[in-house]
Amino acid sequence: MNFRCVIFDFDGTIANTLPETLLILNELADTYGFRKLSKDDLMKVKNMSLVQFIRFLGIPAWSVPKLLTNGKRMLTERLDTIDPFPEIPEVIIELKASTQHLGILTSNSAENVERFLKSHDMEHFEFVSSAKKLLGKAKYLKAILKTFSLKHDEVLYVGDEIRDIEAAHAVEIPVAAVTWGFNAAEALEGAMPDFLINSPRELFDIVGVRES
Repeated sequence: MNFRCVIFDFDGTIANTLPETLLILNELADTYGFRKLSKDDLMKVKNMSLVQFIRFLGIPAWSVPKLLTNGKRMLTERLDTIDPFPEIPEVIIELKASTQHLGILTSNSAENVERFLKSHDMEHFEFVSSAKKLLGKAKYLKAILKTFSLKHDEVLYVGDEIRDIEAAHAVEIPVAAVTWGFNAAEALEGAMPDFLINSPRELFDIVGVRES
């Protein structure tokens, strides 16, 4: 397929933020009155959608926006402890040279993403777009299509969660689900992505990249 644009999710796809995110959730549990995650819960929640995960923790709907804001702030303080997944920096360099547009669409803050990219010498992205709502990515994908005059089949979205697949389906663009992030491979496969990959380098075959 001839993809002119590749868009990455950030958390769980580029950056291994999951361990710190789970610690932050447990630290915020007492403040917001929801369930803490135990080690035994981890494999269970990896098969859940975001809505199921929120219900499992018992997070009140009214607290989600403030919880997200505080969580991003706490993650900012810990960015120096977080690394990109193996192979991701090299793969991004190759994709930058082989596509017209390379970007990030995330529920994290643009400031966090840009700081992380700078600290890891990964400033290869044309844009970083931050979705204000956890389930609001489809709207931003539509905006990216319009901004760059892209056809639906010219864009590939790469993410690690069921909600990433659902957002891409809503906009009718191809999506590659990665198995090294939040959701387990079986859960991702059930959401029917166009591609399911276990290694970042598998993106080369999907996009048609010849390694330099």
